[in-house]
Amino acid sequence: MNESVLNAKIVEWSEEDQCFVGSAPGLLFGGCHGPDEKEVFAELCQIVDETIELYHQDSKPLLPRTSSRDLANTLQQIA
Repeated sequence: MNESVLNAKIVEWSEEDQCFVGSAPGLLFGGCHGPDEKEVFAELCQIVDETIELYHQDSKPLLPRTSSRDLANTLQQIA
């Protein structure tokens, strides 16, 4: 299994920046942004893969997985 699937990826519209912003909470700081939601998600997936590769190259343990925690329903309860 690709380890990338173990990390939640979020793409959301930013009113302040007037673009889509992609992030992977718990894995990396920052992320990516752009005017096209699908392109931002594709770039985010690539960044997550590269970040995981860097963790392995540096022999660092990955942070705990962020997927399979029912984040969508948890976020709905907050909103």
